Amino acid sequence: MLADIVAQFRAHPVATILEVGSVVVCLFLFLGTLALFSTGLPTGRGDPWLALIGVGAVFVVFWTALVPLYERFVYEP
Repeated sequence: MLADIVAQFRAHPVATILEVGSVVVCLFLFLGTLALFSTGLPTGRGDPWLALIGVGAVFVVFWTALVPLYERFVYEP
């Protein structure tokens, strides 16, 4: 499995970094949500919740807007 990732990295380094990074961000969002749920509802400003929502929003905008724009205007197969 690790050899497959290394081979994919050598063939397509940017795509591999984006894919592995996406998995890491998804794990962070999942574990962060579980950790914040265990502390209860936010009180006051709820800064940790806002940070988690901000990371999630940036992640969604990246994959739904920026990556397709890059593929359409910059990337030439």
